[in-house]
Amino acid sequence: MKRRNFLKIAAPLSVSPFVVNGMSMRPFANSKLAKLVGDCDGIEDRVLVLIQLKGGNDGLNMVVPINQYDLYSNLRPTIRVPDTGAGKYINLDTTLKNSKQVGLHPMLAPIKNMYDDGMVSVIQGVGYSQPNQSHFKSTDLWMTGGDGTADNFNIKSGWMGRALQALFPDVHGAPTPDMLDPLGIQVGDQNISLGFHTETEHVNALNLTGQDPAGFYSLIQTIGGQPISPVPDTEYGHELDFIMNVERSTNLYAQRITDVFNKGKNIGTYPTANNLGNQLKTVARLINGGCKTKIYLCSLGGFDTHNAQILSEDILQGDHAGLMKTLADAVKAFFDDLKSLGHEDQVTGVTFSEFGRCARENGSIGTDHGTLAPMMVFGKNTKAGVLGDNVNLSNLTNDNQLQGMQHDYRQVFATLLQDWLGANHWVMEETMFDGYSKLGLVDAASVVDPGCYLGGTTVIDDTFRPAPLTIFPNPARFQADISFEAMGDFDAALSVHSLGGQMIYGKNVRIFSGSNLFYLDVANYPAGNYFVRLQNRQNGTAEVTKLAVVR
Repeated sequence: MKRRNFLKIAAPLSVSPFVVNGMSMRPFANSKLAKLVGDCDGIEDRVLVLIQLKGGNDGLNMVVPINQYDLYSNLRPTIRVPDTGAGKYINLDTTLKNSKQVGLHPMLAPIKNMYDDGMVSVIQGVGYSQPNQSHFKSTDLWMTGGDGTADNFNIKSGWMGRALQALFPDVHGAPTPDMLDPLGIQVGDQNISLGFHTETEHVNALNLTGQDPAGFYSLIQTIGGQPISPVPDTEYGHELDFIMNVERSTNLYAQRITDVFNKGKNIGTYPTANNLGNQLKTVARLINGGCKTKIYLCSLGGFDTHNAQILSEDILQGDHAGLMKTLADAVKAFFDDLKSLGHEDQVTGVTFSEFGRCARENGSIGTDHGTLAPMMVFGKNTKAGVLGDNVNLSNLTNDNQLQGMQHDYRQVFATLLQDWLGANHWVMEETMFDGYSKLGLVDAASVVDPGCYLGGTTVIDDTFRPAPLTIFPNPARFQADISFEAMGDFDAALSVHSLGGQMIYGKNVRIFSGSNLFYLDVANYPAGNYFVRLQNRQNGTAEVTKLAVVR
C-alpha cells in the first residue's frame, strides 16, 4: 500500500533541537557532513591555543581602570602603575567610552601593537560563582568547567577532554586514518592538565615539554615498567589508570609528532630566555608541519605575587613586570611567526588565570589572592575591543575583593569552542557549556556558520529502522519527493535540519507498512544544503539523508 502525504516546507521557522520522548536529542552534524559544503573549507584546520597564567594574575595592574585611577591609587599607593613618567600605563584605545578606558601595563607594548592591528580583545570582570581562593582548587574548577557551587565543585573530567571527545568521537587515544595527531597537546608542564581528562579514555592529549636551542623536543610523560593490572576501582586507581593511558598515548604518537616537527619550521624571531616563547615556538612549528591538533595548552608560572611585585617603587622592575614582558613578547613573536608561515588565519589564543589579586596591596609590596581578573583573546580573526566595563573599585567586599562579575569564564571558552572551532550543539552539551551565552570575540566574518559545525552524533538503537530515504529530484528547485519503505505502522516525526543539526521545520506524521511518499514543497526555501530526517517516535530510530535546494 502506498501512502501519499504532503508536507509544505516554507521559509525557515524557529530553531530548536531534536526532541525524543521529551528529551533533547544531540545534533547529527559532524566533520564528514560539513565537508559536503564548499564554504566550510578551513574550519577543520582551526586551532585554539590556551595560555595559562599560573598563580593568579594581577588583573588590576595588567589592565588599569583609567576612569577610577584615584581609587586605584589609593588602594595601591606603592605598586600602582603610574599615570605619568617613564612607567606610565599605555592607553589602549582613546575612542572607547569612559567606563571602558583602560591602561595596559607598560611592559605590554607589543599587545598594544597587536590591538592596533585588530588582533586583541580584552574581557573584563571574568570569574565564576562563589570563587575559591585556593590555587589548586580554583585551577581545577577552571579546567573542569566548574565553579564554587555544590553541583559544579567536584567535576572529575576536564572541559577540554570532553570537548575533544565529542568533536572526534571515533578517536580513542590512538591515531586514526582521519586524525593522525593527538587531539590536544600540552607544552611546558610535566604534569598533564586535568583539563584534558576525559570521561572515559583519558588519552585525548599528549604532553610535550622541553626545548633546546637546536629545537629538539622530548616526550617525557612516562612512568616506566609494566602496566599494573587490574587497576583498583578507587580514586587512586583511576589516577593510576589515567597516567598509564597518557604513557600509552605518548608512545603511539611519538613518531608522528617527531615527523611533523621535522617537517615544520619557524621563520619568526622569538625572544631568548623566554619559556612561554619556546612553548609557542613549538606550537607554531607543529602547525607548520601539518599537525591537526585542535587545542594546545601552554603555561607561564610565577603570578603568585605576594611580595616583590615591583622593586624600588619602579613599576618597570619586579616580578609582575617581568611576567608581563614575557607574556607580551612571546605572544607577539608567535603571531608574527604564524603570519610569516601563512597560518595566521588558523589560530586564536586566549589567556586565563585561576583568579585575580586583591584590590588592595598588602604590606609586602605585593598582592594577595583575589577573585575577578581580565582575559585576553588574540588572533587575526579576533573582534578587537574591550568587552565589559572596568571593575567597580567602589564596590569591594569587606576584605577588599572585587565583586560584580561581568562575564563567566565559561562564556569565553564556549564562544571560542563554537564560534571559532565550530563545535556543534552536542559538543557544547557534552562540554557543559551549552547554557552559557556567547560573547562577541570572533570577527563576524570568521564566526563558523551553523551549517559547518563539527562534532559527534547520537548513537541510535537499531532495533527497527525504515529503509533509507530516497529524495528525487536532488538537488530540488520547487518540490522534492521523499520515499521509503516501512516494515510496519508507526508514528513518526519528519523534519528538515541545517547541517549543524538545528531543526528549521518539523511535523508529526503517520507511517504505514509498505511504500510511503511525501511531497516537500521547497519553492520558498533558501538555496543551500539540508538534511531530511524521519524518526520513529516509538523507539527513537531514525533515517537521515541530504537534500540540496538550488535556485
